[in-house]
Amino acid sequence: MTVQDIRTFNRFYTKVIGALDYSRHLYAPYTLTESRVLYELAHSPRTDAADLRTELSLDAGYLSRILNKFEQDGLVERAPSRRDPRRTRITLTPRGRETADLLDERTNESVGRLLSTVPAADRPRLAEAMHTVREILSQGRPPRREDVVLREPAPGDLGWIIQRNAAVYAAEYGFDADYEALVARIVTDFAEDHDPRLERVWIAELDGRPVGCVMCVRDDAPTTARLRLLLVEPDARGLGIGDRLVTAVVDFARAAGYRDVVLWTNDILTAARRVYQRHGFVLVAEKPHHSFGKDLKGQDWRLDLLDLHRTSQDG
Repeated sequence: MTVQDIRTFNRFYTKVIGALDYSRHLYAPYTLTESRVLYELAHSPRTDAADLRTELSLDAGYLSRILNKFEQDGLVERAPSRRDPRRTRITLTPRGRETADLLDERTNESVGRLLSTVPAADRPRLAEAMHTVREILSQGRPPRREDVVLREPAPGDLGWIIQRNAAVYAAEYGFDADYEALVARIVTDFAEDHDPRLERVWIAELDGRPVGCVMCVRDDAPTTARLRLLLVEPDARGLGIGDRLVTAVVDFARAAGYRDVVLWTNDILTAARRVYQRHGFVLVAEKPHHSFGKDLKGQDWRLDLLDLHRTSQDG
């Protein structure tokens, strides 16, 4: 392979995705670089300006001008970092979140149109080729926490949630097909009827593939949200994905006006239980049951969002 081979591919790919076609107004009124900064702010766990600069390999002055523009447009707020007061923490405002979501939606639609031209039989080969390019050019470095992004589900992701829950729980806990049926009902109910203002699904993505998921749905009580189907792929554990997914649910539930978040789990899921405890969930009830081919102890956990808010205010 030569330099010209790579440059030829770059010219081909930028043309295919329309990166040079400003008539599409995909990112309007923001440039491609500005849109990428918004994407990182919406999806990355790190929001310090220094981390943004390192992650995107941007000149400090250039990034500062972008953030100044965002601040003038009401998209971001800046404050001293909690980790290091010498650093600047960047936070999206509600308007900034809406703008980032809109740009993300436009990008998904654009890529979806591109993918629709690829025959279904060729898609696995295309995905594997793209994964190979990323793997080789990353020089074999292990994945980092900041490589994981949280996004809304794309076509096929809801089916992935069912398949991976069934496969992982069968492999790790010996659950039978009853568990897959339960997950399928939960996902189907969401797909057929959900209020996006009050219910949401997150997919954790690493190197272009889903590695985790969680759902926030309405409970029977109108002021209560229910966390469901938290899952992290075995080979992606240790990157803080479970914590980020639970944080996403809690933040969303608080912003949606819920008073508390509840969940049901089983005592054998020790890793998940530790995540819930770190976020302030409290065990409120336990009951033995026989389900999924196993004798289990079911647990109900609850997080009081009003108490959490008062605690943060007092702190």
